Formats: sequence, C-alpha cells, structure tokens
Amino acid sequence: MKVTIVSRNPKSTNFPVTLEIPGSAKEVTTSVISTEFAKKFPKYKVERQRLTTEDKKVLDANKTLSEQGLEDDCTIYFKDLGPQIGWRTVFLIEYIGPVLIHPIFYYLSKTIYGTQVAHSPMQTACYYMVMAHFIKRELETVFVHRFSHGTMPFRNVFKNSAHYWLLSGANLAFWLYGPWFAKGKAASVRNDVWLYGSVAVWAWAEISNFFTHMTLRNLRPPGTRVRAIPYGYGFDLVSCPNYFFEFIAWSAVCFLSTSWSAFLFNVVATGQMYVWAVKKHKNYRKEFKEYPRNRTAMFPFIA
Repeated sequence: MKVTIVSRNPKSTNFPVTLEIPGSAKEVTTSVISTEFAKKFPKYKVERQRLTTEDKKVLDANKTLSEQGLEDDCTIYFKDLGPQIGWRTVFLIEYIGPVLIHPIFYYLSKTIYGTQVAHSPMQTACYYMVMAHFIKRELETVFVHRFSHGTMPFRNVFKNSAHYWLLSGANLAFWLYGPWFAKGKAASVRNDVWLYGSVAVWAWAEISNFFTHMTLRNLRPPGTRVRAIPYGYGFDLVSCPNYFFEFIAWSAVCFLSTSWSAFLFNVVATGQMYVWAVKKHKNYRKEFKEYPRNRTAMFPFIA
C-alpha cells in the first residue's frame, strides 16, 4: 500500500512524500508508518513524530490504519515535535533544583540575608520536609516510575524546571528561611500541636503518595506502555490520589510555615495537577467502559 505523508509546516520543502508499505490498512499499524518514515528521514526519529489525520486526530501507534478510519493509499499528516529528551531525565532535572537551592539559603544565611539566622523549629521542620519531599521524588523517578511516554520536546525542560527551580526552589527558600521567621521572632512561634501535627499530616500524605505511585507502577509491566484501571488505597475515591496526597503534603507545609511563598507554590502546583487529573480522569472513562463512575478526578466527592 501507499501512504502519503504531508507536513503541517507549510514552509517545508521535503513534503509531501510517499511511502511504500508492505501490507494493507487492515494490517499496518501507525508504528510501522513511523518506523518507515524515520528510515527515510533519519532526522525525524519516531519520538519526535506526531502523525495525525486531516482533522488533527492523533493516530494511535498500536492500532491499524483501518481501525482509525484510514484505508489503503491514504494521507497522513506529520508534525515535527523537535528534539526530544527522556521523561525520566526531565524529572531528575526538575526535582534536583530545590534539592540544591534550599541548602544554600538554609546554611548560607549570612551571605544571602546579611545576618546569621538562628533557625526556628518551624524553619528547621519545613527545611527537612521540603528536602525529603524532593529527594523522595528523585528516588521514585529512578526506581519507581514507569512512563507511558518515552520522551518530551527538549524545549519544555526549561518551562517545567522553572516551576520547581523558581517557585519551590529560590522563591520558597528565600522567604522561608529569612530572619523574619528566625528563632525568637513572633512570626516563627508554633506550639507543639501546630508543629508536630503539621509534620504528622505531611508524613501521612507523603507515604500515601508513595503507595499510590507503587500501585501505578505495578499496573504496567517493565518495558511496556500497558494501561489498566488502578484500584486500592486512594483510588476508590479519585482517579489521581497521588495528586491529592501531594496537595495535602504541601498544604501541611503552608499551614506550618504561613509563608505566602509556600501558598503560591501550592496554588500553582495544585492548579496544574488538577488540569492533569481531569484529563486523565476523562481518558480513563473513555478508554474503560467498566471504569468506576463514583470516582472524581482529584478531590474526593468534589471534582
């Protein structure tokens, strides 16, 4: 069969191009088209291709062309996603920012604030909570997560990293460890219930978040992109309990610190996680007819 590839870029001079593919539309999958296309144009590796129908519906790599409404001698539209980088590498880059930045502000207070800060119990607790959170994320990235998508456009690394390096990194650290929250300052005083209660809620949320990540990991055999319905702790109520527990963990940091910078990061992060949760929730319900109807996207009984 013949497949004509048309570029979405009107300035491209290499397209349209016709590929000769053995088999028929009932046999040939999108992944075969991607592989043959990459052979003809080595620059466009499979990971940086987005193949769609004329109406911009993205073609599923594992489905045949006929399953997606295409026949022999069809036309497929191509968009170059640009140079790619692995998701695991992206996560490692994102989370290392706060791990490197917070110790600088915590231990080099005289250099940054012009005075040596005697940290209050609140500042010390928040420091270890933040550090433990991001070290946990790094370890999960290496040993736990199995990604459904292998790569992402390299240019997105800078946008994604800015969220962590700036909001939960430099901005949070500067305002959290400053002399205004130092030991002896009224703004830093926390009774034992406030301090240890916040740490306890944070610890429960972090452990719960880890358990949900393990549930998701165990759904996908190594080296595959299999999707299945998650069940178990947290998943009985929402589609993305990992996001919900992360929201709770950061809310505990906000409650303990009372710093506007912590609240800012939590609002921005929660907003983004909610957008992701709604998208995943809709995909679950679309993909699995038996998906539990009582679940909400991220917040139990709410949304």
